[in-house]
Amino acid sequence: MRETERLVLTPVRATDAAVLFELHRDPGIAPWYALTPEEAAAWVDRQERGWREHGVGKWLAHDRVTGELIGRGGCSVTDIDGEQRVEVGWAVRERFQRRGYATEIGRAGIDFARDELGAVEVVAFTEVHNRASRAVMETLGMTYVRELRRPGLIAGSDAVHDDAPFALYTTGKLNVCA
Repeated sequence: MRETERLVLTPVRATDAAVLFELHRDPGIAPWYALTPEEAAAWVDRQERGWREHGVGKWLAHDRVTGELIGRGGCSVTDIDGEQRVEVGWAVRERFQRRGYATEIGRAGIDFARDELGAVEVVAFTEVHNRASRAVMETLGMTYVRELRRPGLIAGSDAVHDDAPFALYTTGKLNVCA
C-alpha cells in the first residue's frame, strides 16, 4: 500500500475482478479500456502475477478520506521493441477527471519505480489522439520519444485495430530504434 496527498493506493489482486470490471465501465474509462468480465479477471490475474514475480503492478486508487474509488494506475512491466520496460499508467473515473488525480497516480508510480525498483527510466504510452493522457505525461516531466504501433484505438473508430498509433513517452533517454 502507498499513500499520496489525497489517495490510498492498494495493489490490484485477483479478488478485485468485479471492481475492475465496473471501473472500466465508467464513461471516462470505457472508451479507452472497455473490458468484458473475463478480460477483467485476466487483467487482475496479470497484475497480481506482476506483483508476485516482479514486485510491480497496478493499484486501485481510493480517496484517503471517503474511501471512494477514484481509479486505478501505477506500474507494470511491458515489452517495448523486445526489451522489458517499467511502464506507468492510469485510468480515472469521469467525475474525478481534470482534478489532478491521474497526475497524482502517475507521480506515485514513477516514484515507486525509482525508489522501490531502482528504475532509471519509466515509459508511458497512449493512443496518439488521447490528448488528456499525453498532457498528464508532459505534466509528469516525461518526454515524447516516438510513435509505436500496437493493438488499440484509432481516432474516429470504436473498434480496436491491430496496428494503432501510440505516443511513447519516457522519463529518461530511451534507446530505441525509430
